[in-house]
Amino acid sequence: MPLLQNLLTTFLDTLTGHLALAIYLLAVTDERVMARRLKKLPLLLLSPFLATLLSAALGAVPKLMMFHYFIISFAVLFMCSLWVRHTWGFGFWRAFAATCMAAVFQVAAATVSWMAYWAISPDNASRFAVAAGLHLGCSIMGSLLLYKLRFGAWFRLLLDSQTPVWRTALLLFGLEAAMEVFLQLLNGVQAQFLAFYYLLVAVMAVLMAAVVIYRARQLDAARIIQAQQDTIARQQLYEQDLEDLRREMRAFCHDYKNLLAGLSQQAVTGDLEDLHHTLSQLDNGFDLGLGAKLQSLTPMGNLQIPQVRSLLLSKLTVMEKKAVECRLEALYPVDNVAMDIWDYVRCLGILTDNAVEAALDTQRPWVEILFLSHDGQVSFRVSNPYKTVIEPGNMWNHGWSTKGPGRGLGLASYQRILERYPNASSCTSWDKGVFIQELTVEDRR
Repeated sequence: MPLLQNLLTTFLDTLTGHLALAIYLLAVTDERVMARRLKKLPLLLLSPFLATLLSAALGAVPKLMMFHYFIISFAVLFMCSLWVRHTWGFGFWRAFAATCMAAVFQVAAATVSWMAYWAISPDNASRFAVAAGLHLGCSIMGSLLLYKLRFGAWFRLLLDSQTPVWRTALLLFGLEAAMEVFLQLLNGVQAQFLAFYYLLVAVMAVLMAAVVIYRARQLDAARIIQAQQDTIARQQLYEQDLEDLRREMRAFCHDYKNLLAGLSQQAVTGDLEDLHHTLSQLDNGFDLGLGAKLQSLTPMGNLQIPQVRSLLLSKLTVMEKKAVECRLEALYPVDNVAMDIWDYVRCLGILTDNAVEAALDTQRPWVEILFLSHDGQVSFRVSNPYKTVIEPGNMWNHGWSTKGPGRGLGLASYQRILERYPNASSCTSWDKGVFIQELTVEDRR
């Protein structure tokens, strides 16, 4: 009976820690639609069950001492990372990083529950329930505070940065290991120093969160500066195109007078066949020269958001180099969009890059881009031909691609961005060899 009771106590204690970890994971990943994650929560129960069995097995090994705890902790981290990978669709290192970050806060909350556990008389049978309730209560309040501070948004930005995810994951693992050591030091802290100890643990957790936010802010600032520099460079190219067009218009006007003189002479002599031929050449020359440039610049004029116009200019340049025909339409002025402009530009870039990559696999590559703006609603639609097999169930998974595993990172990032904007909706369709992606953002103010 004592053995069974110890196993049950260990399982309940481990289960409480797992539930607290799941609560912090929702905040760390900035989860807004919790139902689809929580419905996979029962699968997480395998981890405390296996951890309890592992703890019982290690208990039979002599002289493990503190290594027993650290082995169990690492096993739990690994199992929880696999659950996060399955539940959120992350890659392993991304899932491991999120688990370690949530574990930092979970361990900090656990120290408070330990304080309640030892403060209550050992003879009190309810002390475990009080400690478990306090642990989960602190976790819920801490998670709500993280939501309020938008910590999850900064953490997701850190994971989406150019820094290799495995480096970030190992750094967070080091921070989590430090918190585990602090938790174990509790057993050697004298009663008069407990208040200072708990304050130190709280400060450590806050500092670790501050380091993550500071690093994310640094990366965000660097990304914005780089984007602004790219915007300036592309604007300069756009202005150069306008200047070139002005010069060609002046040259065309000069030549047009001479052409009119020749046409007048042909009309006087009654040479209608030559007159028709000359007019056809004039019309074709205008379409191939000034007409084409005017047609491409007119939609650009309606794109009045510099970041969006700059992005499209760069994509048009890339498509021209890759011999991908592009049809761009902006029927009405687009001067505002109801989401962070850099997130919007990232979404447009992901959809356009995917369209170009898919179109290049076809015999006649083309991409059609359409902007619509009406009553604060802005729609972006990109179409392209494709010849690969579409797998709807896997399309949004992290790392999935028709080119092979590990390449399709764009659509998963695109979906994570849209999760933060309830006013943004995405639509995907394909029919008769044409793949269509549409993003609509509504201004609900």
